[in-house]
Amino acid sequence: MWDTLLSAIALMLILEGIFPFSSPGAWREAFQKLLQLNDGQIRFMGLSTMLTGLIILYLVS
Repeated sequence: MWDTLLSAIALMLILEGIFPFSSPGAWREAFQKLLQLNDGQIRFMGLSTMLTGLIILYLVS
């Protein structure tokens, strides 16, 4: 089980690193736009992301 968890974390880190590595200027602009969002918008994006992950996990397993 630990192997699977560590593999999932490693894959997440790899995927999250692709955008800033390939296009640091666009990544910086995206974060500047994120800083301008209010808490409700950020929470909605977080909830949407979690639900999408749960649906994918349900469909895969």
